[in-house]
Amino acid sequence: MAAALALAERGRGRTAPNPNVGCIVVRDGCVVGRGWTQPGGRPHAEAMALAQAGAAARGATAYVTLEPCAHASPRGPACGDLLVTAGVALVVVALADPDPRTDGKGIDRLRAAGIAVRTGVLEQAARRSMAGFLTRQASGRPQVTLKLALSLDGCIATASGESKWITGDVARAHAHLERARHEAILVGRKTLDADAPRLDVRLPGLEARGPRRIVLSHQPRIGWEQIASPAAIGGLEGVDHLLIEGGAGTASAFLAADIVDRLLLYRAPVLIGGGTPALGDIGLGRLADAHDRWRLADARPLGSDRLEVYERVRS
Repeated sequence: MAAALALAERGRGRTAPNPNVGCIVVRDGCVVGRGWTQPGGRPHAEAMALAQAGAAARGATAYVTLEPCAHASPRGPACGDLLVTAGVALVVVALADPDPRTDGKGIDRLRAAGIAVRTGVLEQAARRSMAGFLTRQASGRPQVTLKLALSLDGCIATASGESKWITGDVARAHAHLERARHEAILVGRKTLDADAPRLDVRLPGLEARGPRRIVLSHQPRIGWEQIASPAAIGGLEGVDHLLIEGGAGTASAFLAADIVDRLLLYRAPVLIGGGTPALGDIGLGRLADAHDRWRLADARPLGSDRLEVYERVRS
């Protein structure tokens, strides 16, 4: 299942409105098929893996990160039916599909055909992998990640506004990888006017995976998609992962609206003093309200800098 989850990450940011799913088909201890949801959402991971496995899928075990879909589409058959036709003996599922068109029906179809099903394997890892799809299903909006490049004293720029570069090459390369894993990236109007950011992906081999560029503004900008408020992100079609890169006002607005799900904090070992703070008012009236809102999910060094990833704790 861990291998299937690794495959699923290849599709993150490219499969909306479908989830980024991974699938591994194993027979007699050997991998005979691998698949992940392809750009645009088709073919599905199971279809790709079963096509690769061919006749070797009969009697095999399929590991899939999300419950196989139960609804046929003009774009392809239901994956539950494909698994039945292929004759697999066991399907191991990480996570049930909340889409009402499936939502248990895929597993029921497999069991009705005599296929054994095991569920809940690496479920939390699968939730993290498909957080964009799951957020869209539950809340009608994309998963929102806020990225901040900070000094040790919490500044994103000097007092004069200079911000290039707070972090080093390794941290910036990681930030570009994160861009490649999101369908869209958003900045505020002041950041757009001051920096004219490209917001593309400048990593060898991933240049074509630049996200859609969106500005938070009441005034349209040529060449940019535009939304007027954080609440408008629900109307961004084909976007399940939204990355926010600046500036302080935009970051504060999304935090105040409580629609940030994930924080990427790149901390550089520098002190600025009297610089531009990363955040303004985010609507917390009491210190007690600031506690127990964020859970550390990952931390690692990136060259001389340090990355910390936090997830919003929600009931």
